[in-house]
Amino acid sequence: MARWCYRHRLVVLVLWVGALLGLGFAGSAAGTNYADTFTLPNTDSTRAYSLMEKAFPERSGDTDTVVWKVDDGSVRDGSVRSRIEPALKEIGRMKGVGDVSSPYAAQGATQISENGRIAYAQVTFTEQANGVPKELVQDVVDSAQDAERAGLQVELGGQAITRIQEPPTGIAEMVGIMAAAVVLFLAFGSVFAMLLPLVVAIAALGTGLMATSLLSHVTDVPEVAPLLGSLIGLGVGIDYALFIVTRHRRGILRGMKPEESAVTALNTSGRAVLFAGGTVCIALAGMLVMNMRFLDGVVVATSLTVVLSVLAATTLLPALLGLLGMRVLSRKQRRRLAVTGPEPAEASGLAARWATYVQRRPRSIAAGALVVMVILALPVLSIRLGATDQGNHKDSTTTRQAYDLLAEGFGPGFNGPLQVVVDGGDTDALVSAIRSTEGVAQVAAAPPSQGVTVIQVVPTTSPQSERTDQLIDRLRDDVIPESGTEAHVGGVTAVFKDFAAVTGDRLPYFVAAIITLGFLLLMVAFRSLVVPLTAALMNLIAAAASFGVLVAIFQWGWGTGLLGLGKEGPITAFLPVIMLSLLFGLSMDYQVFLVSRMHEEWVHTKDNARAVRVGLAETSRVINCAALIMICVFSAFVLSGDMEGAMAGIGLAAAVALDAFILRTALVPAAMHLLGNSNWWLPAGLEKRLPHLAVEPREEEVSEPHARVPDADGGSTVIHGFVRTPDGVPVEGAALTLLSKGGRQLDRVTSLADGSYIVSVPSAGSYLLAVTAAEHPSRARHVMVGAEPLVYDVELAEDEVDAVN
Repeated sequence: MARWCYRHRLVVLVLWVGALLGLGFAGSAAGTNYADTFTLPNTDSTRAYSLMEKAFPERSGDTDTVVWKVDDGSVRDGSVRSRIEPALKEIGRMKGVGDVSSPYAAQGATQISENGRIAYAQVTFTEQANGVPKELVQDVVDSAQDAERAGLQVELGGQAITRIQEPPTGIAEMVGIMAAAVVLFLAFGSVFAMLLPLVVAIAALGTGLMATSLLSHVTDVPEVAPLLGSLIGLGVGIDYALFIVTRHRRGILRGMKPEESAVTALNTSGRAVLFAGGTVCIALAGMLVMNMRFLDGVVVATSLTVVLSVLAATTLLPALLGLLGMRVLSRKQRRRLAVTGPEPAEASGLAARWATYVQRRPRSIAAGALVVMVILALPVLSIRLGATDQGNHKDSTTTRQAYDLLAEGFGPGFNGPLQVVVDGGDTDALVSAIRSTEGVAQVAAAPPSQGVTVIQVVPTTSPQSERTDQLIDRLRDDVIPESGTEAHVGGVTAVFKDFAAVTGDRLPYFVAAIITLGFLLLMVAFRSLVVPLTAALMNLIAAAASFGVLVAIFQWGWGTGLLGLGKEGPITAFLPVIMLSLLFGLSMDYQVFLVSRMHEEWVHTKDNARAVRVGLAETSRVINCAALIMICVFSAFVLSGDMEGAMAGIGLAAAVALDAFILRTALVPAAMHLLGNSNWWLPAGLEKRLPHLAVEPREEEVSEPHARVPDADGGSTVIHGFVRTPDGVPVEGAALTLLSKGGRQLDRVTSLADGSYIVSVPSAGSYLLAVTAAEHPSRARHVMVGAEPLVYDVELAEDEVDAVN
């Protein structure tokens, strides 16, 4: 397929452009229909909401708050009322607003603070927050804040209000792409090579987001799904293309023609990309184990984006490589290749020196890396799941200022009232019992409707306080049962407490599912028990350390001011599920790319130390470059304006950094050196029963070899002959390099004074023989070797067209 896409590049480009334009037109015409079907079956808060929806349908929508404060006097003054009341009446007449409760109404005395300087009105929409049109929310904000004057401050809070404070969509993605472009240019030194991964990622992301918007009309897709799809799609799209482009460039630099190099790159790194994409999708599908309906849409959106990223990397990328040809290298690299010939296959530089250092000191490196990861993981022991609210917003936002005004005027618990919903029975006794309960500041019962009564309970502590959680437990376990009344505790605070509890109960099953699936995949791919077991342990270590970083920043508040993230608070309850899915998928990517190269070397040499050293030397640089791009992309989501998005971005950036720079570069290779040949152990009985899934390709046949002897089965042999000019003059000191079709160096020799040479060949098959000599053009020829030695003379002509370039 890679060769077809390379040769029919214009057809492939037209198909991709057509897909982008077609999906874009269809998506624009159909619009979006995202639905946050957030339900927690069989929980107390869900039962409370169901009763409220039945008895008070007009109040089942989102309730937001308009808060005002006077610097002098009282909110009851006529000058204040004359400005606030018309605004509240105007809001009440808006389509989509179900009810407005004013403190100036007969029942509104409790909506004015004791000192008379702060008051609030509640605006109840007919829909939940995500279903309220942003235009309506903006009209409510404008009408309320038009009442401001000197000495009168008006602020608004609530879930619907939060939506209009979000920055324009696409800012985080654009910043991530720009940062990735800088990293790619520094890595490749070529504008064209830099653009390749970006074009592939943007094509995959564009088609993925448009397809997700269309899917929202036929299935429930939450509004957070496109954000998470962008987060994962942009990262893996760039990374997958980066791995293939790097392998392609390496092939050309080692003497292969652009088309053969592209085909080889797709047949090696492309296979790893397919396998890695599959592992990411499997890790994402693990969220289905949680049995939470709103996660289903997240799985669909993110998996679709990953699939399209793999498709773009294996079809669009070879077409683009065909368009660029040799220009995928920088001008400096092309000039050097023309003058000095192909590079040696053995890796050199810092990566090779580090790989050798790890081989010499595996114990100290493994111990040091493990200590660092354990220290970073320590904060995870104090992790507390919950919900962020307006109290965590930046000080400059109207939602944060409204939150602070309500806490100032009515107490910290006023921002997260509990709703005890009573289905029949005597409420007076229950109200009295709740009022005398420790941790309760205020209790008020609304008039019943259809036999259902709602008792609003204001705690003495803030919604995110552990003491508020303890109050909910007391009400459910002691106060309500002792009253003999059928009642349920609901409200936003109770909902997120229930969600955190459900997440904590199901998380072990989720982790077990994705680890087991990943273990089985790696076992089949690498024919080993130790490699997948090591990968599973490393994934758990990376997860613990990344959540430790998350707790330190967002829960303990270390650095939130510098990052402009608002106030510290608990970790959002659903974040562990989504983060673990993405983290396990991305960790598997790096494990596959690292170990597949090691396994390829192990299959050829059966030398574990060499396999680990060569695999690390040849892949560590590209893995670190890919990780740096991921870190840029994920960190940019701090700019999304969404606290959950910022948490996911920072958490994943930390996870990728730790995984690539510490685990895959130090701890994994050090552990593999210590384990020795047992890395590749698999019981014989299991070997026979497992299906064969090859990540590494077999060597390809060459359709038109330049020299060939009859094929035969046999062991090692040689290629020998002379290097001469057309006049028969021997060429001394010519470098001859024998390469496998995958680009691996097998032997390298220098011609003698009479021009003779002899290179060792491991077995019969197809190889590439590259020849370089001073003052002569470089040559690279395919040769087919059988069981007997192959005689192959090389002629170097000064006026010959350079065969490599």
